Amino acid sequence: MTRRDYHKGPVTLRGTQVPRTTTDQRLLDDAGPGDWVHSDPWRVMRIQAEFVEGFGALAEIGPAVAVFGSARTPADHPYYAWGEQVGRALVHAGYAVVTGGGPGVMEAANKGAAQAGGTSVGLGIELPFETGLNDHVDLGVNFRYFFVRKTMFVKYSEGFVVLPGGVGTLDELFEAFTLIQTGKVTNFPIVLLGRDYWSPLLGWLTSTLLAEGMISAGDLDLLQVTDDVDEAVRWVRAHCERRAAAEHRDV
Repeated sequence: MTRRDYHKGPVTLRGTQVPRTTTDQRLLDDAGPGDWVHSDPWRVMRIQAEFVEGFGALAEIGPAVAVFGSARTPADHPYYAWGEQVGRALVHAGYAVVTGGGPGVMEAANKGAAQAGGTSVGLGIELPFETGLNDHVDLGVNFRYFFVRKTMFVKYSEGFVVLPGGVGTLDELFEAFTLIQTGKVTNFPIVLLGRDYWSPLLGWLTSTLLAEGMISAGDLDLLQVTDDVDEAVRWVRAHCERRAAAEHRDV
């Protein structure tokens, strides 16, 4: 049986060295004795180190766009082909491509970016079932903590292209949606690729959240949906150019 790699930040573990719980799980678990009183202050140093490592590795990647999507998408699926097209198109538009570094759609986007001669970035995360960064990542950083990793996506991306995915993809989508809606980050584009996949979600946002007054009509304008990869990239580029022009006027 092939032994899999288990990544804890920069450390690789195999066999009996693979832990039964993740670093995030141990941090957030409040059960058991009060040893955390003594150990949590030291965890802060590890968290700080992850931020420093991420900032140092990503500071010079240039303009970049994050691509999200399912890790479970097989290589012969149309969504995988979409991912490759997105990766290539973003590179041709002048962007580095940033993904979660895993398999499926993430691998596809990294593959497209790498084959187009662009910068292919993967931000990995310690999970009990992950196998490490995919082979098409040129610049990879492995994180222990989800919240550190999320900060890197937001800080170093100028926009998000979201392909069909599961709970993790929804988490990343709504993280970005929330930060823009609340003004925590400068407004940047979120493009949903796949009308059939995303339309039920957009319909629920309209028929339930908007109808109940939980969001404003303008909030829905923060999301664009299309089936056209080139159109998705044009939206991202046009939005970034408008934002850059506005920032130049404000100087």
